[in-house]
Amino acid sequence: MPKDSITTRHQPAELPPLKVTVAPNGARKTKRDHPMVPVTIEEIAATSAACLEAGAHELHLHVRDKDQKHSLDPGLYREAMAAVSETARGLQIQITTEAAGMYGVQAQLETVKQLVPTATSVSVREMARDERVAHRMYGFAQEAGVHLQHILYDSEDIHQYKAWLANGVIKPTQRDVLLVLGSYEPLKDAQPYTLPGLLNLLGDDVTSWTVCAFGPTEQRVVRDVLRLKGHVRVGFENNLHKKNGELLRDNVESVSLVVQHATSFGRPLLEKVQVS
Repeated sequence: MPKDSITTRHQPAELPPLKVTVAPNGARKTKRDHPMVPVTIEEIAATSAACLEAGAHELHLHVRDKDQKHSLDPGLYREAMAAVSETARGLQIQITTEAAGMYGVQAQLETVKQLVPTATSVSVREMARDERVAHRMYGFAQEAGVHLQHILYDSEDIHQYKAWLANGVIKPTQRDVLLVLGSYEPLKDAQPYTLPGLLNLLGDDVTSWTVCAFGPTEQRVVRDVLRLKGHVRVGFENNLHKKNGELLRDNVESVSLVVQHATSFGRPLLEKVQVS
């Protein structure tokens, strides 16, 4: 686990520091969806710097090819990671291994093996397509010191995650999860009332939990997560709208709204990594 990893569900009454992750583009959205979706490496780096200034602690990184399509190309990742590290110094970088209907499990593993990133997200649902490769993915991440976050969409994903924890496919140190409320296909906005049930199902089988939400209920979900001592991921990957349905100005506004909620709730932000 990184030195600043947070245990959020075993704290006393005080509120633990909040980690804010920004996912500024995702695998699908383009400038047709919103003119401020960053698609080039230069745009991603500039957005990252602005979000760091606004209060983000981590970037959930997607890269696009020359046609603006989702890519797991290690070369593009290296270029993007270098640009973000230069422009947004101190912002942690988590790469995605999202298949987005384009990549198999072995290709996802190869991306992680070639990059050996500090952190990566891995969908349990996607890994379940080939449990043998999943075993290698989790094993490699542990051996290489790659911090791995499990993407969980529903109760079936949680049951798979817990089963793999129990039988050793997922290692005991790999208990950081992201709960996703809502979905891409079919497109479905987050229903905030589903969060408590998912948390109850997870129980104590986590060391850190984060939530992201589709659609204009995103900030309502953020407020619930703040109260429940979890962490949040916001940004244009999942949501482009304010609660009244109007378009957000940019990813910075998404992050700024989280910081405003945290301030009003009395929840401190996680201290940033200082870079000399």
